[in-house]
Amino acid sequence: MTSKPVFGWRSRIGVAGAVTVLVTATLAGTAPQPVAAKPGPVATHAVAFTAAEQQAVLAYWTPQRIAALRTPSAEVPAVARPDGAPWTRANAVPRTVGRLFFTDHGEDSSCTATVLDSANRSTVVTAAHCMNNTDLIGEDNQWSSNVLFVPGYRDGGAPYGTFVGRLSVAPSTWLRNDQIDSLYDSYDQAFVVLHPNSDGRRVQDAVGAAQRIGYDVPGARVVHQFGYPRASSDKAREGLPEYTGERLAYCTGPAVEQQSTEEWPEPPGQWGTECVMGGGSSGGPRFADFDPRTGLGVVVGDNSHGWLPGKRYLVGPQFTRAITQPVFHRAQHS
Repeated sequence: MTSKPVFGWRSRIGVAGAVTVLVTATLAGTAPQPVAAKPGPVATHAVAFTAAEQQAVLAYWTPQRIAALRTPSAEVPAVARPDGAPWTRANAVPRTVGRLFFTDHGEDSSCTATVLDSANRSTVVTAAHCMNNTDLIGEDNQWSSNVLFVPGYRDGGAPYGTFVGRLSVAPSTWLRNDQIDSLYDSYDQAFVVLHPNSDGRRVQDAVGAAQRIGYDVPGARVVHQFGYPRASSDKAREGLPEYTGERLAYCTGPAVEQQSTEEWPEPPGQWGTECVMGGGSSGGPRFADFDPRTGLGVVVGDNSHGWLPGKRYLVGPQFTRAITQPVFHRAQHS
């Protein structure tokens, strides 16, 4: 998790706990330029292939480990506001969106992931920084381990079983940056191919639903964003049940594109709505054409980082044919 304590504030929202201040050294009068979003090769990483490796992941995530990632609740009523509220409808959203547990540089953490309609019926989408990250000074690039997806997670429950990650897939360009600055944010997207659950069912079959993915969808429209935040950027809401990591939360409103400045250059295509969801909501879906009755929509991007242009926004890359499609193709056919 990184932050910039100035206008253009941005914060990685998936990594548990730690916060670092980003210092960028550049020549006087110059500024780093955002990396253009171009097609590139795909990087894959075998997470847990053998039966023994799968069992080790299942054994690792004890109730005690999962509880350790829970933010204490203030035991106060939930606040239903468009920039952050609990999702209470029983439809496709709480079946297809779930909590993604993993270990990053020896630290247990969690993000959010979404079941997609895929050829292998076993693929979820999340943020790349949840699956591949550096240490807090931008070095020692590592893939996450102990990857476990729990669709429909709520208060420690796993209504559809648990699914061990088999393969992580991300744009290889993402692996080449220090993952602290903003220049590669267009590539902060990844997919995880899952093993079946203990009943032998693939995730799409087990939950009985899946979300569609969309490429190059125009960004300026009303969106719904979901996540399992363990914190809120609005301190007044810290400790509410939907900010403990135990409940699914959402934000909705018109999407705004993050603006680049000379001090903090940003690549184009970073969209999101006003939202106070914090750590743990990384990787959650950004839906367009979302139907609140059915809980189905088109996933057009993922939650990546925060932005503060006078109000708090949660933004992330807009999925494209250039970057996203080759990565998803590799994942759904693996």
